[in-house]
Amino acid sequence: MDRDTNHILLCRTLAYSDIEVELLNYDEDLLSRSIAVKDFAARLTAIVPLTHDIFRLEMEIEQPLKFWAGQYVDITVPGKGITRSFSMANPPSEPNRLQFIIKKYGQGAFSSLLDGGLKAGDSLMLRGPFGTCLRRENRSGPLVLVGGGSGMSPLWSILQDQIGCGEPDRPIRFFYGARQARDLFYLDRFAELAKKLPDFRFIPALSDAAPEDNWTGETGFIHEVVRAHLPDMGDAEEIDVYSCGPPPMIDALLPVLQIAGVEADRIYFDKFTPALR
Repeated sequence: MDRDTNHILLCRTLAYSDIEVELLNYDEDLLSRSIAVKDFAARLTAIVPLTHDIFRLEMEIEQPLKFWAGQYVDITVPGKGITRSFSMANPPSEPNRLQFIIKKYGQGAFSSLLDGGLKAGDSLMLRGPFGTCLRRENRSGPLVLVGGGSGMSPLWSILQDQIGCGEPDRPIRFFYGARQARDLFYLDRFAELAKKLPDFRFIPALSDAAPEDNWTGETGFIHEVVRAHLPDMGDAEEIDVYSCGPPPMIDALLPVLQIAGVEADRIYFDKFTPALR
C-alpha cells in the first residue's frame, strides 16, 4: 500500500467495513459477451491476391469458432516459430470457414510467407478469439467505419454482421484510406451494397493519387475526409465509430471525432502494427 498516492494491492487488502468500488472503463455489455479462448486446428484453403500487397487467406476449421465481429485470433505456422494476430474478415455466422485480409510488408515475418512459404492444404493453428473492438448490438444511430490497409478485415466483418443481424437499418458510412487506386479492392462489392442498402456509402480517399489513376473521388488523408463528412451525419452523440488500421491513421482520427462531439465510449479502434523479423 502507498498511502501517499492512494494506491493499494487489492489482493493484499482486507475490508473491515462496507466499501464502494468504482470500476474504471467498465463495460457490462462487453463482459457479458466474453467468449472462452480456445485452440483450433485449421487448414489453409486459398490465398487470394486482392491488390499488389494485400491478400485474403481462407481457412477451414472442424470445430466452429465462436467470435464477435471485429475480433481476432493468433495464427501460428507449425515448424516456423511464427505467431501473428489477424482479425477475421468473415461474419460470425460463418464459424467454420474463416477469412483474413492481410497486408504484406517487406520485412513482415508472417506476410513474407505469402511468396510461396504458405500454400493451400497447409496446416495452421489458431487461438482465440481476442479483442474488444467488436460490434455493439441494438444501436440505431449512424455507423461509421474507418480503415486503411488490412484494417479492412475486421471492418468488413462488422459490416457484414450489421447487415445480417436483423436489426433495423441504420445509416452506414465506410471510409477507407489508400495511397493510390491500385491499393483499393472490393469496389464491386461495395457498389452492390450501395444498391441494396437504403442509406449506405463507401467513401474511399487517395492520399497520393497517380496521374494515370484519373481519380475523381476524395483525396487527402482519411481523417480529413471523415471530418468533412461528419456534419452531414446528424447528431454526433448517436454515432458509433469503428476504426482499424495503421496507428498514425487512428491517432489522427481520434481528435477529429472528439472535436466533432462523438462520445468517447462510442469510439472503438484497433491499431495494426506490423511485426518484423
